[in-house]
Amino acid sequence: MRNFLRPSRIALATLALLCGASVAAAPARVDQLVQRALQLDANASHGAALYLQNCARCHGQGAIGDSRNVIPALAAQREAYLIKQLADFAELEREGQEMHAVVARAALSEPQAWTDVAAYLARLPATEFPETADGEGVELGEAIFQEQCASCHDEDARGDDDGFVPSLRDQHYSYLVRQTRALAASHRLNVDADLVRFIDSLDTDEITAVADYLSRLRSPVRDRAKLRDDGKLRD
Repeated sequence: MRNFLRPSRIALATLALLCGASVAAAPARVDQLVQRALQLDANASHGAALYLQNCARCHGQGAIGDSRNVIPALAAQREAYLIKQLADFAELEREGQEMHAVVARAALSEPQAWTDVAAYLARLPATEFPETADGEGVELGEAIFQEQCASCHDEDARGDDDGFVPSLRDQHYSYLVRQTRALAASHRLNVDADLVRFIDSLDTDEITAVADYLSRLRSPVRDRAKLRDDGKLRD
């Protein structure tokens, strides 16, 4: 096994590898939209209606995703991260024709809608049985994650207290692998070129090992669904 004790900048690269979180400066327009959304009062009930009308056909009634079609689980994901991804799709800073079409709809084209949908999704119970692989690389995956990613995602991969670093738990194995490869192929426009080069240096066994390990993580130390974006528990 490689020695995975690398400088902290590489740990950030691994973060981007696994979840698509951008460590490069986001375009000003996206930043403005995200900050506007975070200042709004969230209406989770309205978010539920928007989700069921616009998103459930692909992501499922409980937002548990679809491993057969490599569609991610969204349930219990961090609110700020979800808002950022919706802003990226809306501003074409993240590839995905299906999502571009969805966020172009009038009902989902504004920051208030993103805030409401994100609030609803963050409160849902996490996917109970996400897709996993054969388990042969779990030990290697754990070593890579704990040495390189836990400082940002925390030891149980729930994400950071600010909410912009996503949860990597309870996610389908195939989706984690696909997103890693998409980043290596420069299909995510909001990722720094140095990070892409690092991601591209990982071999298939390392990619699949980390994905399999993450897909098997359960029972976070703290309940993400109850964490506000400032890291404190909700009332």
